[in-house]
Amino acid sequence: MSFRFVSLIFIFLFAFPSYSQQSEFVMAENYYNAEKFDKAKPLLLSYLKKHPSDKLTREYLGDIASYSKNWDSALSYYKDLVEEQSSSANYHFKYGGALGMKALSISRIRALTYIDDIKEHFHKAAKLDPKHIEVRWALIELYLQLPGIIGGSTSKAQDYALELQKISPVDGYLARGYVAEYQNNLKEAEGLYKNAIRVGGSPTTYAKLIALYEKDNEPQKALDAATTSFKIHKRNQINYQIGKIAAEFNLEPILGLASLKQYIANYSYKDGVPVGWAQYRMAQIYKNQGDKTKALHYINLCLADLPDFSDALDEKKQIIAM
Repeated sequence: MSFRFVSLIFIFLFAFPSYSQQSEFVMAENYYNAEKFDKAKPLLLSYLKKHPSDKLTREYLGDIASYSKNWDSALSYYKDLVEEQSSSANYHFKYGGALGMKALSISRIRALTYIDDIKEHFHKAAKLDPKHIEVRWALIELYLQLPGIIGGSTSKAQDYALELQKISPVDGYLARGYVAEYQNNLKEAEGLYKNAIRVGGSPTTYAKLIALYEKDNEPQKALDAATTSFKIHKRNQINYQIGKIAAEFNLEPILGLASLKQYIANYSYKDGVPVGWAQYRMAQIYKNQGDKTKALHYINLCLADLPDFSDALDEKKQIIAM
């Protein structure tokens, strides 16, 4: 047996376990990135047994636990990561976020004990990374939702919105609009959301303006904004939004029905809103038009998929009473 052949055997024997473990992690990471968390988790746990100190594996497992709303498990992963690498803005942000979500799942009295820690880790993340967009959004939400007696502050929320303006003009306009809307300054919010559309023009910017118009009982403006957004972005979710506005405000039924039919025809799970909801909106439009037969047809289709949908059950009663 030649020395070269023996060397190749040793290389194979010793390199293969490492290659296999790397492949296991790569496969797990691919599943994670594809949001196939049920497949990623067992591979990550297996890899972690062999590499218990690997930070990225533990971060992924914390993220998966967060996705599953298993906040205690998520906190255990993130807490260790924060303690091991206290200079990581990302770890502080995720730990603070998991603390916040845990606080929402328990009694209000117990939740109060979490607030200082949540603030500490969010502030730390913001200080460590002056361009961290997500943590500034989190701080805006925190300061707006907390009562003033325990640290809530619209002025501090506004400060972080202005910080966002410097980092990302689109996020800044959206954040400032959100603060203005929270304060019921709807005209100011409208102008800021329009600025976000002018600068960025993403579906999210249009969605904020549409929701504002609905809230302010301006359905025609909401419908016009949704129609413009669809012409630009061609996203199927907007078809549902148009149908929803048409149904709720008894406005432009032909456009509403056409949009909902298109939504159903092109539906995929990524669109978010189930087909049953689109059928519910169609039933509403036909009811608004006085067409009992078609209204019943679509509400029955809705309830066949969503039998416990309380709004649809109430709608059916109203249709039968026509």
